[in-house]
Amino acid sequence: MPSYKFSYFDLRGRGELVRYVFYAAGRDFEDDRVQRESWPSFKPSTPFGQMPVLDVDGKKLAQSGAIARYVAREFGLAGKDSWEQGLVDQYMGLVEDMFTELVKEFFEKDEEKKKELKKNMVDVVFPKFLGLFEKALDQNGGKYFVGDALTLADLAVLNGFDTPLKQVPNLMDSFPKLKAHRERVMAIPKLSEYIKNRKQTDI
Repeated sequence: MPSYKFSYFDLRGRGELVRYVFYAAGRDFEDDRVQRESWPSFKPSTPFGQMPVLDVDGKKLAQSGAIARYVAREFGLAGKDSWEQGLVDQYMGLVEDMFTELVKEFFEKDEEKKKELKKNMVDVVFPKFLGLFEKALDQNGGKYFVGDALTLADLAVLNGFDTPLKQVPNLMDSFPKLKAHRERVMAIPKLSEYIKNRKQTDI
């Protein structure tokens, strides 16, 4: 059995989806939370001078999407065939599109522009993506996004809406199937325990 060490900053950001895969699969790993002050000395040991990084028995893999897909394949959560894997990638891409919009507000320094971006997220961007995900879920029977079992796509959507729901707690009230899907995935025992006890961060 391989030994896994996952290194990322002590926040959700681009590392949380990988943690979700480990917990949903019930697999052991070292959750290495690199502190900001330790980053300069840790950085040279990473493949590209960035995190997250997954160490598998001494071999290092970088890029959050690559890591998430790798561990999903290892644990049977990547889709049952090439078509399902393509669908998983499709939803990963859609979540990434939403994340790209979200970080615009997070990194905006001008307070007025920040307010405008936030209003646009709540009024336009979030409803657009909620509608797309709800429709896709419904078309696949309402339980999972791909096939008839949990995949990385379900975990990616769960993770993708963590920050929006912190900002707007009732965001999914008009999207009952998506809300039920979130509750179903969050009920996975080890994942549920992790989410309940994790450190609260802005992103």
